[in-house]
Amino acid sequence: MSESEHSFDRHMLEALICPQTHTTLHYDAEQQELVSKAAGLAFPIRNGIPVMLVDEARMLD
Repeated sequence: MSESEHSFDRHMLEALICPQTHTTLHYDAEQQELVSKAAGLAFPIRNGIPVMLVDEARMLD
């Protein structure tokens, strides 16, 4: 698949909130994650789709 098929639509970010804290998320393009600073979690983006499950999130250092 091409890069464009896996890229994240940044406009989607405006509609997404942290499932734990209900706060806004920040897009980390390098890590391909959506970061919730309030929750201390980073949600992965896989194949261009954000995985908004707390169990799948990475704890921030």
